[in-house]
Amino acid sequence: MAAIEESGGGGHGKGDGKVRGKKLSTRVDMTPMVDLGFLLITFFMLATTMTKPTAMSVFFPDKQEKDKPEETEPLKASKVLTLFLGANDDVYYLDGIAADDEKAKESLKTTRYGYDLRTVIFNSQRRINAANPKDEKGNDAFVVVLKPTAVSSFKNMVDALDEMAITKTKRYALVDNLTDSEKEVLGDKVIPKDK
Repeated sequence: MAAIEESGGGGHGKGDGKVRGKKLSTRVDMTPMVDLGFLLITFFMLATTMTKPTAMSVFFPDKQEKDKPEETEPLKASKVLTLFLGANDDVYYLDGIAADDEKAKESLKTTRYGYDLRTVIFNSQRRINAANPKDEKGNDAFVVVLKPTAVSSFKNMVDALDEMAITKTKRYALVDNLTDSEKEVLGDKVIPKDK
């Protein structure tokens, strides 16, 4: 606590006749303040809630009877944006063209996650939906096919699924294998490098 200490030498000078008052100095004991600080730190550490783990919801299609598979028309390549998830956060894509087309190799482009990929999705969505009418169920014609490769990571797939949610893309498919024509178009971009 605060204490007052007296300093000596009050009025015992060389005889000048003046009476001097005693000099007082104050010393503040900081021990209770340190105790209070630690009590507050302990309180806030115990009172705060830790971050709760979050999970991503994945929607699966309705189950169909095995005897009666639903007849659908084949998906046209002109209505599809195909995203190939590569290494080092690269995304290779074919916009409105099939991998077995002779122009596919020249049409293959590269982008990055985030704003760049979002721009590619929005541009493709705008172009495809403007050129094609909605189907009988009211769905847009635009479809995205996500294809993770052997060199991509789980984070890349989660980032791509996040972009589907951000761009409000309702029709997309996650396909885990590449066709022979897609492997030929991608070449050595998706071949794992030996360490």
